[in-house]
Amino acid sequence: MATANTATDIIRDRINAAGGSLSWAEVMQIALYEPGAGYYRRGVRRIGRSGDFYTSVSTGPVFGELLGSFIEQAWRATGAPLDFAIIEQGANDGTLAVDILRELQRMSPELFANVQYMIVEPDDAHRVTQRETLGIFANKLSHVDNPAALAEAPEHAVFLCNELPDAMPVHRVQFTGGGWREMHVRVTQSGRLEFFPGPLSSTQLADELFHIRFALPEGFITEVNLAMLDWLRKLAAAHFRGPILIFDYGHSAEDYFAPERRDGSLRRYQAHQTDDRVLENLGECDLTTHVNFTRLAQQALDCGLEISEFIEQGRFLTRLLAGSKSSSDAPRSAVWQRQFHSLTHPGIMGRVFQALVLDKKPGAANPATQNMAARRRLGL
Repeated sequence: MATANTATDIIRDRINAAGGSLSWAEVMQIALYEPGAGYYRRGVRRIGRSGDFYTSVSTGPVFGELLGSFIEQAWRATGAPLDFAIIEQGANDGTLAVDILRELQRMSPELFANVQYMIVEPDDAHRVTQRETLGIFANKLSHVDNPAALAEAPEHAVFLCNELPDAMPVHRVQFTGGGWREMHVRVTQSGRLEFFPGPLSSTQLADELFHIRFALPEGFITEVNLAMLDWLRKLAAAHFRGPILIFDYGHSAEDYFAPERRDGSLRRYQAHQTDDRVLENLGECDLTTHVNFTRLAQQALDCGLEISEFIEQGRFLTRLLAGSKSSSDAPRSAVWQRQFHSLTHPGIMGRVFQALVLDKKPGAANPATQNMAARRRLGL
């Protein structure tokens, strides 16, 4: 029998081996992360004009420059320790690392001289590309497979990720008849893949759905990101203290479960086109869902983290610029201004992307220390 070599082939084989169906979370895991076949495991993805989508990093170095200011402020807030790390997950080719390190070299030579750059990356091919991208900065780079492996990280660090939780495998569920059904995937007689409603695949999923308290219309479809919750739990337990900065597109729970989102947010991206035909061309296109930031923040509180900020990316970056050492420099070039405009304008990336800042430090779960404005935005 021929060996399966595409994501769709692997999914069909595993559906047959499982007795006729898989959860969407299992299908999405294969389609994105199966070694050698998943979208993110077939070499470093091209991002930007020549790829399938744009990110804040692909607009140019301004995003990294502004994050350099955030990191420098966090370093000084901890007493400017000599042993300090930047930890990034979802680094793709390492471009953001270069942008940040170059800015730190310019604005804070003392921090730059001592900082380590750690990338959470399980894929060997990505590691090679990241080291090549860092070039002269590669001596500062180290890798770990997952957040649980951060035992060697310095005590003080900043963790950051850009568009990471949105690409984690999710369960797809539908509210019907006063309860929940899970959308599974099966193979039709013609060989196509199709969704069909069935029982919930785990008690963990059932427990998570029990906490959804919104009045939902019959047939409402949404996604549940159990992988995101498990990821944050492991990150909270990792060996470092300091801020956790998460950029992604998503909503507070009130907006996430709004009636106009009755079909969920699951989409595929290919060549800058997006649609809901997520069962086609698996392994060849990106799959993504919006982030329920309220649920992510609730998990943070449960793990003893502090909610420091939840704000639109445009406002967050604008405030960073105003408080940076570079805010009084000579007028910016036209290229710099265009990049900043793309990152912060409400009609481009400024409003659809959110910044959630958590803080990992002893005693952080005390409600009196929380940013109450952020809690209100999150509905907490």
